[in-house]
Amino acid sequence: MTETRPPRPLDDIRVLELGAFLAGPFCGQLLADFGAEVIKVEPPGKGDPMREWGRHRHNGKTLWWPILARNKKSLTLDLRSAEGQAIVRRLVAECDMLLENFRPGTLEAWGLDYDTLSAINPRLIMIRVSGYGQNGPYRDKAGFGSIGEAMGGIRSITGFPDRPPTRIGISIGDSLAATFATIGALTALHARTRSGVGQIVDIGIYEGVLALMESMLPEYQFTGHVRARTGNILPNVAPSNIYPTRDGSWFAIGANADAIFTRLAQAMGQPELAQDTRFATHKARGEQQAELDDLIAAWTIGLTVDELQQRMDTHGVPAGQIYTAKEMLADPHFIARRAVIDVPDADLGIVKMQNVFPISR
Repeated sequence: MTETRPPRPLDDIRVLELGAFLAGPFCGQLLADFGAEVIKVEPPGKGDPMREWGRHRHNGKTLWWPILARNKKSLTLDLRSAEGQAIVRRLVAECDMLLENFRPGTLEAWGLDYDTLSAINPRLIMIRVSGYGQNGPYRDKAGFGSIGEAMGGIRSITGFPDRPPTRIGISIGDSLAATFATIGALTALHARTRSGVGQIVDIGIYEGVLALMESMLPEYQFTGHVRARTGNILPNVAPSNIYPTRDGSWFAIGANADAIFTRLAQAMGQPELAQDTRFATHKARGEQQAELDDLIAAWTIGLTVDELQQRMDTHGVPAGQIYTAKEMLADPHFIARRAVIDVPDADLGIVKMQNVFPISR
């Protein structure tokens, strides 16, 4: 941060971040990314456990914390003490938002409930992230991101049908809840411009996951269909899969629209496939999904990733290599868009991390 940086949308907003781990602090990261002054409260001693999570460098420094804590200020307070609680009440008087992800009832036990704090600052927006939300029969249960993923539905449909449900390789439940908490915070901020008063934003982790479950519920309601794990495909949507390459990689192709499939068939040197009654329509391709995927795989295995990408780009077919961090850091489009930035860190030197999204111009 420098005095010469351009103004950001939330430059005039101050946030007091309580809580720890990910579901709350990622919301704080997003708000800080767009300019909010985020004052992070940590317990005496080790601070937020996220200071220790993730892969570490040889010197013991975590490589996750510089991202989660970026743009934030840090304050150590014992929230269980009367002195710490009094400091929170003083800070609230000068804050626009208070962000917390404790188990429901914790702030109330500390005398930091919304009624008390809004009496100090009627414009205060309280953002509350928890496992199950602030009411309901599960309100007091311990919650965690992995359990929210299970209850929200994403675990049941992730993985292959012949294997147990699996997780996505990131903390998607926590991050989704935090993202929806951010949306709620911004809508509450807008509402405050009209009403002059704050409000409570309440999100359960399972709800952040549930919000992404597409038509899972009405499918069951009206047809009795229970979505299941389908591996790398969406049933009846073809071709849309990953395919092997000559150099031992995997290559993703999405050509499940008629016009795009026609272009894929041309790229394969088999234009007749687009007129073949087995594959000519979306419905037909869905019914012959496995056969079509086998045909495409038999073609891709003879080409390298670079050769495949060139052909797909030439014919206008959505496709791409499955990236790891190595490919991301070398990709010219990532570089041109500044999708990855260099951030100085006192302990680690220059840290490469994902930029702020979305980009506004």
